[in-house]
Amino acid sequence: MFERKLTRQISVGNVKVGGGAPISIQSMTNTKTHDAAATIDQINQLVAEGCEIARVAIPDIIAAKTLGKIISAVDVPIVADIHFDYKLALESIAQGCQALRLNPGNIGGAAHVREVVKAAQSRKIPIRIGVNAGSLSRKLLAKYGGATPEALVESALEHVKILEDENFFDIKISLKAHDVPLTLAAYRLMSAKKNYPLHVGITEAGTVNTGVIKSAVGIGALLAEGIGDTIRVSLTGDPVVEVKVAKEILKSLGLRDGGVTLVACPTCGRTKINLPEIAAQVEEKISSIERSLTVAVMGCVVNGPGEARTADVGIAGADGEGIIFRKGVIVRKVPESELVAELFKEIDAIINE
Repeated sequence: MFERKLTRQISVGNVKVGGGAPISIQSMTNTKTHDAAATIDQINQLVAEGCEIARVAIPDIIAAKTLGKIISAVDVPIVADIHFDYKLALESIAQGCQALRLNPGNIGGAAHVREVVKAAQSRKIPIRIGVNAGSLSRKLLAKYGGATPEALVESALEHVKILEDENFFDIKISLKAHDVPLTLAAYRLMSAKKNYPLHVGITEAGTVNTGVIKSAVGIGALLAEGIGDTIRVSLTGDPVVEVKVAKEILKSLGLRDGGVTLVACPTCGRTKINLPEIAAQVEEKISSIERSLTVAVMGCVVNGPGEARTADVGIAGADGEGIIFRKGVIVRKVPESELVAELFKEIDAIINE
């Protein structure tokens, strides 16, 4: 287990962030927020996959006024994503959002910031300062010659100071870029400067093919250094995939239990069963299992028996057949066509014990 930096703890609804709390998984809807039915449906899909905090865009007052209906219909804290108009933040708070994502420097003057802070304090609503490399001020871009780690951190600290000057400290910070080394450097710098919880992610990471890799590398590297209190994987497309990837990142680092860990060999010329098809079938069938299990799907006699023995259940392939292992013991040998079904007989038996 990695030693995590102990940060100040805030509450996003019933989810604790920072202060040693488990690293939470976030995502953001891509529906039109004023379409309450579609947004509720997508949030419920995210929650079913394991999302613990959901964020929705609030581009206008219609979206803000729809929040109450959405919040009352879902079982997860909702973060209202606000830009430019402080009235949208006030309406979102009135509608019952559990957190805000905004930058106080771009919602108007000091008087408007004070109104938002007062309303947030009255409802005990935290605020995330979210700085992206693509939205840095011209002043900072000129000062640093572009989007640099120092520019990202200075931008965030400018916004943080506005809140601190109003005696508001329920703050969470994110510093995102599509560039992984830039993002890593920015979070490391901020972690050394402030003790606020950090929302970690690689923004605009891209489609699933490239975005998963960039997110795993960037988020994983920071978490391995003990940096990060909540994460969001940003991918183009269905946000449910973001949650799946986030869970796998946490599981791969031993930072989260629950669900099945699939161990599958990459295949080689020694493989004598259709391992890719078998592994795909197993992966699909285990996706709904919440119990912590390790399942090995191995293709040959080199590493197969060893990996299968150390898993809760496993397959070790041979020539057109395979051996089923359970808790390190050989259960039976079965034809290739029966491997998946027989494997799941053992998985079901363990679950029902």
